This record gives sequence, structure tokens and C-alpha cells, in this order.
Amino acid sequence: MTKEDALSLFNQMHPDFFAQSFIQSMDENEIMEEQILKLADFDKSALNIEVPENITFGWYQGDAQKLIKAVAEVEESWTQFDIFKTGERVFCAMVQVPDPEKPGIIKNEIASFCIVEDMGTHEIAGRKIKIGGPGCVGTVPAFRRKGIGLKMVQEATQILKEEGFEISWIHWTGVGHWYARLGYQRMFQWDKNGIK
Repeated sequence: MTKEDALSLFNQMHPDFFAQSFIQSMDENEIMEEQILKLADFDKSALNIEVPENITFGWYQGDAQKLIKAVAEVEESWTQFDIFKTGERVFCAMVQVPDPEKPGIIKNEIASFCIVEDMGTHEIAGRKIKIGGPGCVGTVPAFRRKGIGLKMVQEATQILKEEGFEISWIHWTGVGHWYARLGYQRMFQWDKNGIK
């Protein structure tokens, strides 16, 4: 996919993006990027990511307030999103830890989370392309630097592939080098004033 193709898709998915007040209020020096991964080329086994043994991955099925609490530890502004209030299409890494209030009891805590978003079917060069992607990716501070978040995104990307998406799109990231480890490629950068 060319940069021009990616820009065309971006404009279809996010019309008038740079006119929005929350974009206009961004810091002058903040530079974000858009990344894509062609899912036909994605091979989950190509990168072995070690995580602690007490970590499991799956769709979130717990209490919405626990999810909101974990999200707030990462990015308070995300707690307003309805998807976190319902837990629908939220994929998580869960960690088993001893319950400090109940000796001998193990409980599951949220270590990392992301939404797995259907961004729609869009047309490029006369072809319709089904696009999805992990979004609002976060790891609770106590569980960072253990590979958990990256492994979770790897698992979420595999889900998108299995669900028949053609492109996985990372929208609005400042840590492109981190996603690049999974094969995501930068298509373009932007700041509050537009495409760079």
C-alpha cells in the first residue's frame, strides 16, 4: 500500500479529522503516526514474546468498573468511551495474583487491555478493503516492561486476521517503533496542523 492509498483510506475513515477541537488543542510538538499491517503477511509465530506464566489472554468478561479502573490508571480520558463501560470487544491480558484480603485465594487482575475495532470496509483503487485494528492499548503501570502489552496486541492482531480483516490499522500512536516489532509499518505522520 502506498502512502497515497493510506491517506485516501484515512480521509474516508476520519473525515475532517484535523478540524476537530481536540486535535487543534494538541501540543505543537506532538507528532503522531498511522501504521498498517497487511494481515495476509502476518505470522503470529514469527515473533516469540515471552510473558510471565501467570498471564492469560482473552475477551474481557468481568466487572465493567474494574475495567474502567484499569483504563484510568493508563489514560484517564479513555474512561469516557462507551466501549470500556460495556467491555464489548475489549481484549485483555489477565494476571493471576494472590488476594491480599483472602489468604490462599487467587484472583484475576487486568494487566493490559485494548479494544479490537472494526473500522469498516473502505474502497481504495477500486477494491473494497475490510479494516480493523487494536486501539486504546494500555498496560497497567504495575505490569509494564514484561512483554505483556506487546503479546496482547499480537494476539489481538491474530484475531483480526481470523475474523477476515485485510488490514490492521494502528491509529494515532506515538510509539510506532513498539508496534513495528509485530510488523506494523508507518504510512505517514501528522501533527495538529495536518499530515507531515
